Amino acid sequence: MVDIATRVWNHKWKIDPIVRSLIDTDFYKLLMCQSVLRNHPDTQVTFSLINRTDSIRLAELVDEGELREQLDHIRSLSLTRGESTWMRGNTFYGKRQMFTPEFMDWFENLSLPPYHLEKRAGQYELTFEGSWPEVMLWEIPALAVLMELRSRAVLHDMKRFELQILYARAMTKLWGKVEHLRTVPGLRIADFGTRRRHSFLWQDWCVRAMTEGLGPAFVGTSNCLIAKNRDLEAIGTNAHELPMVYAALANSDDELREAPYRVLADWHEEHSGNLRIILPDTFGSENFLRNAPDWLAGWTGIRIDSGDPVQGAETAIDWWKSRGEDPREKMVIFSDGLDEQKITDLHARFAGRCRPSFGWGTLLTNDFRGLTDDDRLAPFSLVCKAVSAEGRPTVKLSDNPNKAMGPADEVARYKRVFGVGAQEAMAVEV
Repeated sequence: MVDIATRVWNHKWKIDPIVRSLIDTDFYKLLMCQSVLRNHPDTQVTFSLINRTDSIRLAELVDEGELREQLDHIRSLSLTRGESTWMRGNTFYGKRQMFTPEFMDWFENLSLPPYHLEKRAGQYELTFEGSWPEVMLWEIPALAVLMELRSRAVLHDMKRFELQILYARAMTKLWGKVEHLRTVPGLRIADFGTRRRHSFLWQDWCVRAMTEGLGPAFVGTSNCLIAKNRDLEAIGTNAHELPMVYAALANSDDELREAPYRVLADWHEEHSGNLRIILPDTFGSENFLRNAPDWLAGWTGIRIDSGDPVQGAETAIDWWKSRGEDPREKMVIFSDGLDEQKITDLHARFAGRCRPSFGWGTLLTNDFRGLTDDDRLAPFSLVCKAVSAEGRPTVKLSDNPNKAMGPADEVARYKRVFGVGAQEAMAVEV
């Protein structure tokens, strides 16, 4: 087992690049990338870093030279032979050759495009511009780099035994969560913690702890490199990025209204089974479900990623019933702000009424709250989003207005088109 504290103490970062592979990313990004390459290969997009926790002044914590060094390292990466073999030959969700030869030929020759970095008001402005299939693959590694450089900055002045105790406490804290979750019968949970992890080594340790501690209840990880290295299932489907960009490309209100369903029609042609998971909240879940075509009710399940998770699941159950479907056969994946007690409570409420499942993110792979006197390692909300497509701004409404993004006039237009009224604002913690 890797001695994480000793690696940190030695400060030999050259042997620990933050992102060490193009598949050190989330599985859903690769699935979406294949779909985008097929349907919108030449669409020009811009992604931008957004720090929702502006009290964390990243440009004052993280050295610009180190940040550039890590980003430049990512641009030097290409798919290795072993990684290509894993993607071409592995079985994902029971399907062989999930990735087409055409996609693999493209991916094997990919180097990520340039980035643009500036400092402004104590924050980094980090943007990526270019063709959608290439630029979208910057999202996860960019976030992982910023999160880990922030961790390294906080840990830099700690002494050797301080680090040993810190990681011992963190391991004990996580293992307590695992022991808590062991008591939940029929639990189904996966690691979704790549984007805001404390570090790569820590995420890998967390995954191994979950594997040993939870056994079959731990169904896999979103991180493709860890899934490959640990012989685990790679977990993931799709994200808000797809409807946001499709909507930005719409030429009228009618096209805008149909954009979220066009996304899923394209997805429907490519995937089946557990990959057919609806993410309804990009422009408001209730209106999305109210106007959804009947064929979507036949999909495997729904992921709830914003708003009140209880209300979201109840809305989904009522919707399935109204469409003649049995909710007990449907999967509801909770993935927003989870920790062990919230997971336990949601499972107790919905087990037997649907098939509850959990994608556990930041508070699995980056929960150092309370482990230092100043709490400077506490997680925070950092995202990297598509902010424009073909020069048009993207919009996200969400079921929580505190997660909304986009120019005010476009947000107002989208609310009108999608019939979104007053929403309850909820704190965005991670």
